[in-house]
Amino acid sequence: MASIEKVDIENQLKTFIDPNNGTDLVSAKSVKAIATEGSDVSVKLELGYPARSYIAELKEAVEQHLKKLPGIGAVSVEVTVKIISHAVQQALKPLPNVKNIIAVASGKGGVGKSTTAVNLALALTAEGANVGILDADIYGPSIPTMLGLSGFPASVDGKTMTPKVSFGVQTNSIGYLIDADQPMIWRGPMVTNALQQLLKDTNWEDLDYLIIDLPPGTGDIQLTLAQQIPVSGAIIVTTPQDIALIDAQRGLGMFQKVNVPVLGLVENMSMHICSNCGHEEAIFGEGGGRAMAEKNHIEFLGSLPLDINIRKFADSGRPTVAADPDGRPAQIYREIARKAAAKLALAAKDFSSRFPNIVVQNT
Repeated sequence: MASIEKVDIENQLKTFIDPNNGTDLVSAKSVKAIATEGSDVSVKLELGYPARSYIAELKEAVEQHLKKLPGIGAVSVEVTVKIISHAVQQALKPLPNVKNIIAVASGKGGVGKSTTAVNLALALTAEGANVGILDADIYGPSIPTMLGLSGFPASVDGKTMTPKVSFGVQTNSIGYLIDADQPMIWRGPMVTNALQQLLKDTNWEDLDYLIIDLPPGTGDIQLTLAQQIPVSGAIIVTTPQDIALIDAQRGLGMFQKVNVPVLGLVENMSMHICSNCGHEEAIFGEGGGRAMAEKNHIEFLGSLPLDINIRKFADSGRPTVAADPDGRPAQIYREIARKAAAKLALAAKDFSSRFPNIVVQNT
């Protein structure tokens, strides 16, 4: 039997598109090694995003794809994951112990942004990443309720905070530091200082991703985050109706102006499914999120139904991905999380840690 050349294998892998990033395995730099022995082939793939529930499927699909080559013998594919730190805004460096910060934003309130942020954090965790979530909504912190947490964070040194953990996700929120019914009557500078402290005075532990749940709008907090906090990418959450899309467009424009890459758009409450009869109805219209993504040349990460259980689970402190991991909404959250992380994995790497700080002294 004739031997197989490495170049044949590489050319075949160039025609395999990873559905999570829409890019072939070679262009995505996922192919780490190709070995041939006669007609037998072994390939090592390395994904730059967490994909625990997808690895077996990918392995099987790539093996079948390679077996289409004429004269090929045994095929072995090994898939590993390595999550690295990606580039942030100019003049900023990634935080210690946090590889990537992803901002989850919306132009207006009430579109399910916090619910989406929490479930995406849980989904990334389920896919094998170390994840944290920072509740940046100082005026209306909802992460503690959604994750069933309360009480002050612990402090080892009296200066910094230990993140509170729920379902394997590290968290911090102003909601842990104030009474539930205490209003936050603060001006902008106080709010942005609080955000900086929550972010930098928390002892995050070896995070692949820190999700920041932003308040709605494009005000002080969003500007602080965009200009002073090292963000690798942003996710925009909207609902399909025009009034939400108009505001989402403003949020998208803000990130583009400050050079924070938008990883994609999530359309929430896209379809209501009656819990009694199963009838589907697009209460808020349909197709708006996908049309906005196409218009702006950004990724459409996925759409979620208007499902009473998503709301019930979030209110009870056990979000959908944790409460019903095998249900369809949880699967959608995991698909969205994989796509967003895979999109980020294609971005430029962060090289700041490779360069020493240069100090000029008079001698």
